[in-house]
Order: sequence, then C-alpha cells, then structure tokens
Amino acid sequence: MTGFGAAEGAVAGGRLRIEIRTVNHRFFNFAPKLPNELTAVEGDLRERVRKDLDRGHVALSARWTEYPEREATLAIDLPRAEAAASRLRELKSALNLSGEVTLELVARQPEVLVSRSGEATEIAFTEVEPIVARAAAECRAMRAREGAALGADLLARLTALEASAAIIAERAPERLVRERDRLHASVTQLLAGRPIDDQRLAQEIALLADKLDITEELVRFRQHLVACRAAVSGDQPAGKQLGFLAQELGREVNTMGAKANDAMIQQAVIAMKGELEKFREQLENLE
Repeated sequence: MTGFGAAEGAVAGGRLRIEIRTVNHRFFNFAPKLPNELTAVEGDLRERVRKDLDRGHVALSARWTEYPEREATLAIDLPRAEAAASRLRELKSALNLSGEVTLELVARQPEVLVSRSGEATEIAFTEVEPIVARAAAECRAMRAREGAALGADLLARLTALEASAAIIAERAPERLVRERDRLHASVTQLLAGRPIDDQRLAQEIALLADKLDITEELVRFRQHLVACRAAVSGDQPAGKQLGFLAQELGREVNTMGAKANDAMIQQAVIAMKGELEKFREQLENLE
C-alpha cells in the first residue's frame, strides 16, 4: 500500500529528518538513502522499519537539517611551508631586499596552515530509533486508512462471490433432474419401444449425478469465503493469506465450471471468475 511518514529530531548535536515512502510490492523491499554518518546503522534501520511495515517497497531517506558539530583542527603542510620559505629567500636575494624571512611571514602564505574538520561523529542507533519509529508509525497510519478502504472493497467482492455461489447451489439440483429426464428420453428413443432396464438406467443416472455433483466444491468454496472474511476483518497483515485463499477459491470455481453443464451455472461461474480477478488485483495493494 502507499504511504508517507516523516519525523525530525536531535541527533549527535545536529537535527536529522527521516522520511519514509511506501508503494505496492509483493514483498518487503527496503531502499535507504542515508548520509555517511548513518551507513553503519543501515541494518538496524531495516529491521526497525520492518516491525511496522511488513510488505511493500519502502524508500527511507535521511538528511541533516542541521549538521552535527565537528571539532576543527589546524594542520601544518610542512612541505608547502618549506617551499614557501625557500621561494621567499630567493625573492629576497633576487631583489636585494632587506629583512628576514620570519615565521609570521611563512605562516601567512596560502595553505601553509590548513583548518580541517574533525572526523564524523559515530551515530548510535538509539539516537536515531525514536525518529524512525515516529516516521514509520505515521506511514503505517496512512496505510491503515487506505487498508480500511481496500478491506471494504474486498468484503463487497466476497459478498458478490457468495451470491453467485447461492445461485449455483439453487440451480444444481434442477440440473440433475433435467439430466435424468434427458437421459431417460434418449434411452427410450434408442430402444424404439423395447422395454427399458430400469436398474441399469438407475445406475447410469447415479454415475452421472456423481460426475456432475458440485456439493463438495460449494462447501469448500463457502469455507474459503469465511476464512477470507476473517482475514480481511482481522488486525494482522493478511495479504499473503488472502493470496493463497484466492488461489483456492479459483480452483473450486474452475471445477464447478467444468461440471456445470448448465447455461445459468456457467454464467454464474463467469461472474465469479471476474470478481476473483478483481479480488486478486486488490490484494497487490494489501499488506
């Protein structure tokens, strides 16, 4: 699901801002963009974010709004100082100037004395963790709002699937009676007035009824619908579980379609396949 969260706080004498953006992805895919000072805690950041965001492409960016203070040091470039002193003596001699080449004069030459920043401060994850926790919580809240809307849509599709299953369940017994009568009429026509072996015909009708019976498929289909509703209404990530259940629902629908032998049941099966396809598409957006 899509989401955004941001937080800012004091870290190592500076201020750090962390932003988290998420988009749809089947798995947890962490993409950090960190300043050099935070590269050592990248693994800790990944695991902390994963506690709140179990699924999706997660882009985390961190930047300093105020840089941490670093202790400045003054360094001497001795080779440059020696070269500067030597050049100054050559200049004094060439121009026949008076005076001495003093320390003050050499020190004033460019880049003889160099000011350098100290080493980057080592950042402890305990300083960063409260900021990333707030950003992740804000992102998760936004995803939860989207998830509620997705959940309502998924429940509506489950209701549509249940309605189609009810049509099939109501139509199925009539279809068996019609198939029995059709078989009886066909046998009567083939025998052309000769007596019918009622026992043999009953066996064939029983075999046909068993072949076309979809009671088991309907029972399993309804059980899967109950499991789907429980997963959608629960408070735990359900994307993977619903993906598996959608696959099982599709298997039962395909079997019912293969056994249908009835135009109305076939129409209901086609409608169920359409709803299932939309159901699966929405699952790509669900954690």
